[in-house]
Amino acid sequence: MNNPLISFNAEAENGAIHQAADPAKMRYERMCNEAQLDIDKEVPPPPVAIYIGDSPACTFGNFSASIGKPKGKKTFNVSAMTAAAMTNSTILNYRGNMPPNQNGILYFDTEQSTYHAFRVFKRIATLTRKSNQEINERIKYFALRKYSVEDRIGMIDHKIRNTPAVGLVIIDGIRDLMLDINSPREATLIVNYLMNWTEEFNLHLHTVIHQNKGDENARGHIGTEINNKSETVLRVEKDKNDDAISTVEAVYIRDISFPPFAFRINDEA
Repeated sequence: MNNPLISFNAEAENGAIHQAADPAKMRYERMCNEAQLDIDKEVPPPPVAIYIGDSPACTFGNFSASIGKPKGKKTFNVSAMTAAAMTNSTILNYRGNMPPNQNGILYFDTEQSTYHAFRVFKRIATLTRKSNQEINERIKYFALRKYSVEDRIGMIDHKIRNTPAVGLVIIDGIRDLMLDINSPREATLIVNYLMNWTEEFNLHLHTVIHQNKGDENARGHIGTEINNKSETVLRVEKDKNDDAISTVEAVYIRDISFPPFAFRINDEA
């Protein structure tokens, strides 16, 4: 019988072990060449998907987030953002700027029942003042509450990769793509997904996460990672003197900021 150790040593002496490592070396060399910047080649600023006021706060190739306490109207705020992107008009303080060849929208609702998710979908339609046919052509809305964490991630990844002309992705909320909101490993993996999707498909992604009950920070390790990596983080909170009013302000923004603005929901949404 051949001695495996002798065979291994013989292969190593012949250079077989080094040859086996060559594919990895070539792969990393290719990746480094792709990632390396050239000082002589100007990098243009990314196109803007959604302006907030005059601020280019949501650009292609990046992701942003809304944070706030439960029942602070974060979902309505995101509905207005989605409707502005759908119509390339100004709704609340959001102004859509989606190009014709990349104006599809994917909306993933991970928290609400199918009934309540459908109400949000109808509200978006009301804000756009578009026909149901136009809404169905441009916005694909998914209620993911009943699925497992793994399946939610898989479904989102599948639709991003297989839906033509996607320019905006909404994930309401990101916490439901994790088993443990305080897991550093899971938080890093999920944020890596966000960075990969936005870069690979050159789209903008906006997600929603709750704040801690006792302070103003986004919840868990995922909140910390999102604060660190987002292009823009919005805080949506109820007015202290009037529960019917919510205020939106920039907690963090890479470009010029915008003045806080407020809204209330009336009978016409």
